[in-house]
Amino acid sequence: MRKRPRREPCPEVYALKVEGLKLLEEMSEQGLMDLYYGDESRISLQPCVPYAWQFKHEDVFMPSTQGRGLNCFALLSRANECRFETTHNAINARFIVEQLEGLSWDLKRITVVVLDNAPAHVAKQVQECREAWQQRGLFLFYLPPYSPHLNIAEVLWRKLKYQWLQAPDYFDSQTLFYRVRQALAAVGTLLQIRFAPFQHGLT
Repeated sequence: MRKRPRREPCPEVYALKVEGLKLLEEMSEQGLMDLYYGDESRISLQPCVPYAWQFKHEDVFMPSTQGRGLNCFALLSRANECRFETTHNAINARFIVEQLEGLSWDLKRITVVVLDNAPAHVAKQVQECREAWQQRGLFLFYLPPYSPHLNIAEVLWRKLKYQWLQAPDYFDSQTLFYRVRQALAAVGTLLQIRFAPFQHGLT
């Protein structure tokens, strides 16, 4: 079972955005541009509990304690190209600007970053940089509200929290944060995500 937003997107806006995203996907598949999906997530010592097996008299558990968390931001393509950064601070507009600014200087061709409508993504500080980024070949595409299923970066966080991180990784914060960065750095090489073809926004 997955979480779902309480509200539904406007049907007209949703249909228009999905059509635009489909076109971007087709252009990316044809090698005409690069397409990344951006998103952030928080990892802490209170783990997401996956399914597991245990023997009748065995006590299998994952430790859960209070402590500071690690905020992660990633830019992910369907080819498993992953750019990421982590911070113990809140991910705000300044942080997003820093990540996109860095990307804008590393472009090999026209690139589009798909983002949701989180406050840090649509903040004035981000909007003020868009013209400069566009001159370098970097464009932003915003998803319709209440549509997390359109963002393939959500799959990255599910994989990280429910498959790649193991119970021993939650022994302490230092171990956990190291394993998070190690896993994200391995995306595209040791770790691969198989995405379903884009069909009406399903990932």
